[in-house]
Amino acid sequence: MIQLDHLTYNYGQGIPIFQDFSWEAHDGEAWAILGPSGCGKTTLLYLLAGLRAPTAGKILIDGQPLERPRPHTGLILQDYGLLPWATVLQNAALGLRMRTFYGPDGKHAPKDFQPTENVNTWLERLGLTAQADKYPGQISGGQRQRTAIARTLVLEPDLLLMDEPFSSLDAPTREDLQNLTLELWAEQKLTLIVVTHAIEEAAILGQKILLLAPPPNIHPLVIENPEACTPLFREMPEYLDICRELRRRMEIG
Repeated sequence: MIQLDHLTYNYGQGIPIFQDFSWEAHDGEAWAILGPSGCGKTTLLYLLAGLRAPTAGKILIDGQPLERPRPHTGLILQDYGLLPWATVLQNAALGLRMRTFYGPDGKHAPKDFQPTENVNTWLERLGLTAQADKYPGQISGGQRQRTAIARTLVLEPDLLLMDEPFSSLDAPTREDLQNLTLELWAEQKLTLIVVTHAIEEAAILGQKILLLAPPPNIHPLVIENPEACTPLFREMPEYLDICRELRRRMEIG
């Protein structure tokens, strides 16, 4: 369970991005974070990843204060974050190699960490076996993002954070990876939090949608979207209804 307890965060002396902001997400939920540019979407994701610290208040995950990046959290960035001089296989195995180097110290790897040879399994699951010996510059954007997903899931996270992961992809590839993400979320029983600026993507990926406004964000606005993450949701009337509601809410904001 994720809890933001009266969180405040600001850059320098400017207007706080979040001010006395409280919000929670339960294990296994799929959330989308939506809002206009500059509203704090990516900032919130980095706070949840432990890459930034609150100015005031606290973040709890499973009842424990978040004071640094936790080994069970996976973060997937918009620009993939792949090493250009490493192959798909080497990129997918990078996090596992680092964990093996540090060992089960509770910081870089879980205290119960045991190395497993699951990299090729994930490459096969994500359709990347034929690309294993290629470099990022030799594969498509969709394949690069699949490599980033493989690198993260190799580490068996329980919380998956994604920062506008499909925004640079063409529409068919984006839809394919959205569907894949939902399959993996259900399969791995993950808590999923996706930052997006696209209303349609938020409607597809978020059973709950946290709608942020221009700073300061004080009270969370949560839109329930229970039919999301179900097969053929794009073709259901509920999909159009939630898109309309999100547009209306954003226009009001």
